[in-house]
Amino acid sequence: MDEINAAIRLVKFLSTNAGVSRRAAGDLVKAGRVVVNRTTETSPGRQILPDDRVELDGKPVKPETTSQKLYFLLNKPRGFVCTAADPHAERKAVDLVPAPAGCRLFSAGRLDKDSEGMLIFSNDGDYVARLTHPRNNILKTYLVTVTRPFSDRELALIRHGVEDDGEFLRVESIEPAARPGRYLIVLNEGRKREIRRITAAAGAPTVALRRIRIGRLKLGDLAVGAARKLTPAEVAASLEN
Repeated sequence: MDEINAAIRLVKFLSTNAGVSRRAAGDLVKAGRVVVNRTTETSPGRQILPDDRVELDGKPVKPETTSQKLYFLLNKPRGFVCTAADPHAERKAVDLVPAPAGCRLFSAGRLDKDSEGMLIFSNDGDYVARLTHPRNNILKTYLVTVTRPFSDRELALIRHGVEDDGEFLRVESIEPAARPGRYLIVLNEGRKREIRRITAAAGAPTVALRRIRIGRLKLGDLAVGAARKLTPAEVAASLEN
C-alpha cells in the first residue's frame, strides 16, 4: 500500500483510537491538545501516516489493531472503577469485558466505584459520544436504595432540583419502587455522583445504586460481573428512549 492510500485524517484517527466523536476530535485539535511527531497540530484535516506519532494531552494514542466495531454490556460489580487509564486502580471494569486482543474499549458513561449495574463498552468513538452527550437526551434508569423513605416534601424537592457545590442537580423523574426506601430514578446528563449528592441533600443518603436501563436497553438477568456482546438491535435500542 502506498503512502497516499495509507494516510487518514487526524480526526478520524482520534475518533477510532481515543474514544471521541469526530466533532470532539476536531475541537481537541483546534484547542492545541494534539501533537503529531512532537509538533502541536491545530488543523483537523491534517493527514497522518501509520508511522506518525500522535499524542493527546501528552499521552500517546496508539492505533487500534482491529477494524471491527464491538459493543459490550457489562453488569459492573461494586468495587470496580470505570477508568482504564489509572495505573493505581487494582480492579478495572474494562478487565471484565472479553474483548479480543488489540481492541481498545472505552466506557460509554461511568459508574462510580460503589455503584453497580449497566455499563456499555465500545471501540466506536462516535457511538460512545452519541450515548453520553446530554444533548442527545439518552435517559438512564437507576434502582436506588436510601437510608429511609423520602417524605412527600423531600420528593418534591428532588423533582424541583437541589443546589450542591455550586451545581443545580435535577432528576428527570423519581418514583417509589417495590420496597420502602427504594426508588427508580431517571437521569439524562449524569454528573459526577449526581444521585448520591441529590439524595444526601434531601436528607436520606444512598446506600445502594444500580443502573438497570439505558435508552430502551435493559440490564435483564445478566449476572453481576458478567459481560456479553450487544446485538445491532440492542445497540440501536440503547440510543432510543
